[in-house]
Amino acid sequence: MATDWLGSIVSINCGDSLGVYQGRVSAVDQVSQTISLTRPFHNGVKCLVPEVTFRAGDITELKILEIPGPGDNQHFGDLHQTELGPSGVGCQMGINHNGMGKLVKKPVSSSSAPQNIPKRTDVKSQDVTISPQQQQCSKSYVDRHMESLSQSKSFRRRHNSWSSSSRHPNQATPKKSGLKNGQMKNKDDECFGDDIEEIPDTDFDFEGNLALFDKAAVFEEIDTYERRSGTRSRGIPNERPTRYRHDENILESEPIVYRRITVPHNVSKEFCTDSGLVVPSVSYELHKKLLSVAEKHGLTLERRLEMTGVCASQMALTLLGGPNRLNPKNVHQRPTVALLCGPHVKGAQGISCGRHLANHDVQVILFLPNFVKMLESITNELSLFSKTQGQQVSSLKDLPTSPVDLVINCLDCPENAFLRDQPWYKAAVAWANQNRAPVLSIDPPVHEVEQGIDAKWSLALGLPLPLGEHAGRVYLCDIGIPQQVFQEVGINYHSPFGCKFVIPLHSA
Repeated sequence: MATDWLGSIVSINCGDSLGVYQGRVSAVDQVSQTISLTRPFHNGVKCLVPEVTFRAGDITELKILEIPGPGDNQHFGDLHQTELGPSGVGCQMGINHNGMGKLVKKPVSSSSAPQNIPKRTDVKSQDVTISPQQQQCSKSYVDRHMESLSQSKSFRRRHNSWSSSSRHPNQATPKKSGLKNGQMKNKDDECFGDDIEEIPDTDFDFEGNLALFDKAAVFEEIDTYERRSGTRSRGIPNERPTRYRHDENILESEPIVYRRITVPHNVSKEFCTDSGLVVPSVSYELHKKLLSVAEKHGLTLERRLEMTGVCASQMALTLLGGPNRLNPKNVHQRPTVALLCGPHVKGAQGISCGRHLANHDVQVILFLPNFVKMLESITNELSLFSKTQGQQVSSLKDLPTSPVDLVINCLDCPENAFLRDQPWYKAAVAWANQNRAPVLSIDPPVHEVEQGIDAKWSLALGLPLPLGEHAGRVYLCDIGIPQQVFQEVGINYHSPFGCKFVIPLHSA
């Protein structure tokens, strides 16, 4: 019975220590419990010896990959006698005292030409798993399993011959239970069963294939189709794509209206914001009327002074350096701000701004000339300013001679134009021009003649006045006037501030 399995292709697993061997069965010895493979492969690599012999104790698992046909055994026997001869080379597997397998080689002279293992077939391939308990049986487990496989093979042949003879000629062949697995194996063979030698050695020509694509013709065809169908054109490749800023929306739901503020009189000067909204200027009379109506509705002077002081101090802190200058690591570099205030409401706005700056650890020096009678608003603001670390002076000699970081100008007032002729006013203007520090003007008036102090920045309240070039760069702050108050004085108003309270304005 053992000779029936000569020529079969098998796979023998000898465990982790010896690995897996594959080859064709050349000999099976029932007495010594050994099996020999010719032209073996060890873990996928062809062995240097032409034949390997295994003991039963070394084998963990045996799989039969291909069973030879009826005429293959005789052919294999002739081929085996021709190639190996009587003095064949053997390689015997044994078990040492530690239970590990050892390899004993016998010299032989034979050809070591490479041999390809045939492909695994679907019909003939079967798996035989041998457990360690079966190795203790007296009968050879190899012969036992091969005998059982032979009996099952002969039974299948007899069953197929009986079925073919007893089946009606028009009767359809019944489906096999393993047809689905067979289909999967056939698909695997179609995908991965090609010979490696058939793979081309040349690389794929990307440039040549890309040159076959006429991009201009394809885009022209798309553009022609879109024009005929009435859809929105995507443009041709020669057109330059539209560029958007980081704060612009790509999808526009409706056209943007940039002129949202209109005034009842002719506008002498217009400004625009960073987003393009148009902000017209108003006359001093209309601006004064707007503040008066707002005060009548509850926006009192104290509220307006507080709001103006907050916005002006916030802008001043930004001009002084913001977080880069005002942080705990720069305590030794406290910024110095000089406040020049007059005895009027404009001066009260400056004092409110100086109080907020002093609360933010800024060294503030307030100049205010002595007067016998002060406005109530100025008295209240001075009372609050005296509670800070700021310094108040009434003489220009007490102002610093070295340049300061910022000068805030609140000297001018349209209703008190006679103050421009006072000696203290002229001395304050001269000191500011000699100090060479940048100047911020809060709510500056419109002068018909040139202003004494040239400002680098000017902060307007609510709506700007038609300021000239001497005002420098104009900023606008929101002092909290409701929209209906604007409508009450004839101004169609829509807030241009967005998420900010102070925005820059540009000359339109």
